[in-house]
Amino acid sequence: MISVLIADDQEMVRVGFRMILEKQQDITVVADVPDGVSAVTAVRELKPDVALLDIRMPGLDGLEVTKKISGSTKVVVVTTFDLDEYVHTALENGASGFLTKDAGPALLVEAVRAAAQGNALISPQVTVRMLEHFSRPAERPDLGLLTAREQDVVREVARGLSNQEIASELFLSLSTVKTHLASVQTKLNVKNRVGIASWAWRAGLVNT
Repeated sequence: MISVLIADDQEMVRVGFRMILEKQQDITVVADVPDGVSAVTAVRELKPDVALLDIRMPGLDGLEVTKKISGSTKVVVVTTFDLDEYVHTALENGASGFLTKDAGPALLVEAVRAAAQGNALISPQVTVRMLEHFSRPAERPDLGLLTAREQDVVREVARGLSNQEIASELFLSLSTVKTHLASVQTKLNVKNRVGIASWAWRAGLVNT
């Protein structure tokens, strides 16, 4: 059972998310709170697997909450705007993914499950557009940090493929893919798959 905490200053959003998630047999909502301070307190007390955090909240915003809790609880950031300038910071603070409030029930459930499994939601409709937005050719990272095969793996991560799909696509074993990803995270100093995907966009590895 995946335990989830919802933090949003709009009661209708919290109620809606709770209704969607609690229809799933493998997900339970342990709390919903209206502000960032309450979110941090609830996470420390209840230790949920995943926290859904709005970016703009009273007290502590979603960026600060993410920074405080991402070491112990997976975070999915929720934003009203799919090109919110603050989302990039949230990802750098350790968020496991993000979605827009109008993303729909299926994407919300997918984001929670992906985070709980240690993956990140890389949605072609949402995440890739965000990562492309933050891709600035003038600030491209050095591709030489990674081997050619690591670059191949990173490219597929940015496309949204799971480890198993990457293994099939590149004719690698699953353990080899995991080894490459562990090496990549160390070399790039990123916390998760979203960080890897963001780097791939900024490095120009992904074509639109």
